[in-house]
Amino acid sequence: MDANKIDIKKAVEQLLGSKVLSVRTALTHGKFKRQGKYVGRRSDWKKAYVRLRDGEKLPDFLQGA
Repeated sequence: MDANKIDIKKAVEQLLGSKVLSVRTALTHGKFKRQGKYVGRRSDWKKAYVRLRDGEKLPDFLQGA
């Protein structure tokens, strides 16, 4: 949740070995959920849309994901 675009870009380049062109982030707010009379709330989370440079591809184990 605390990672910014630069942190995400560095992590993806280090883990996948591919060069990143751009990173877009979105904050998703957790929903309120009920279990009978009790009300709880799911955690907020962040998702990142990562675009690779032309000619770069994902490792084989992530193809089709």
